[in-house]
Amino acid sequence: MKLATLKQGGRDGTLVVVSRDLSRCRAVPAIARTMLAAMDDWATVEPQLRQVYEALNSGALEGEPFDQAACHSPLPRTWQWADGSAYINHVELVRRARNAEVPASFYTDPLMYQGCSDGFIAPTDKVVAREEWGIDFEAEVTVVTGDVPMGATPEQAAKAIRLVMLVNDVSLRNLIPAELAKGFGFFQSKPASAFSPVAVTPDELGDAWQNTTVKLPLVVHLNDQLFGKPNAGVDVTFNFAQLIAHVAKTRTLCAGSIIGSGTVSNKQGSLWGSSIANGGVGYCCLAEVRTYETIEQGKPVTPFMRHGDKVRIEMFNAQGENIFGTIQNTVDSHSLG
Repeated sequence: MKLATLKQGGRDGTLVVVSRDLSRCRAVPAIARTMLAAMDDWATVEPQLRQVYEALNSGALEGEPFDQAACHSPLPRTWQWADGSAYINHVELVRRARNAEVPASFYTDPLMYQGCSDGFIAPTDKVVAREEWGIDFEAEVTVVTGDVPMGATPEQAAKAIRLVMLVNDVSLRNLIPAELAKGFGFFQSKPASAFSPVAVTPDELGDAWQNTTVKLPLVVHLNDQLFGKPNAGVDVTFNFAQLIAHVAKTRTLCAGSIIGSGTVSNKQGSLWGSSIANGGVGYCCLAEVRTYETIEQGKPVTPFMRHGDKVRIEMFNAQGENIFGTIQNTVDSHSLG
């Protein structure tokens, strides 16, 4: 099943059911007006939403044309947004760029930061930030949970996964070192994120959903040039069940909580042997390519994002169909003066 939120209808938008081919949608106010309302009463509303979904796909229900540009993030705001570190290769690289060691515990105990959840930006909104802050994108997979009890096991956590989405977890790289040096973690360096227009139930992914991991390439374009296509099911240190259980160790999670995988990253031997231009899988953030450049050339060559730069993030199934719709964010550095 595929769901989205239109920008109309207040802060939390209007929930719509979306056809599998992303061509049609239907608002369902009699079932749930918003995505948060659906999350709060999932056991009751999920079968009803699925009936609408099946009717849209079969043609029994016509619906309305689905316009991704009219979408907000599926949850425009929610109770919790916690981003993890499923791909240790990414952690190794960005820490290497800061001349920081990776503690042995990172390979058995996930990193996690608590992001800005009181307001996300839409999939096609601008990223407003100063160029000198070091604007970077981070393409990731996320899940939305139901209620999760404190102390949940990975097995219990897996059963609480309701939806899967993509995210552009924006990072302001030049602000990170000073923030981390304070010992309290990210804050100013992690502004609002943008999620995919469409959220899908795990069954919609078919065989690509295995062990609470999505085994498909995450495709990233920068200024309309292919930048990366690493597989989200490769080089995974922690699956979503493990990440959720980690968050729930000392607290409960409310229905509608979002848990992120961290930047999707596959191991690559060298910049030149694994860049897209040389048949490699490329990257899901600028920090990684800059790290490889520093290792092999002594300094980074690729700049962080500048005013007018555009990132596009998508995932396609085995038939080449766009699963989640398209995140496309353009940098706006001029609005801040």
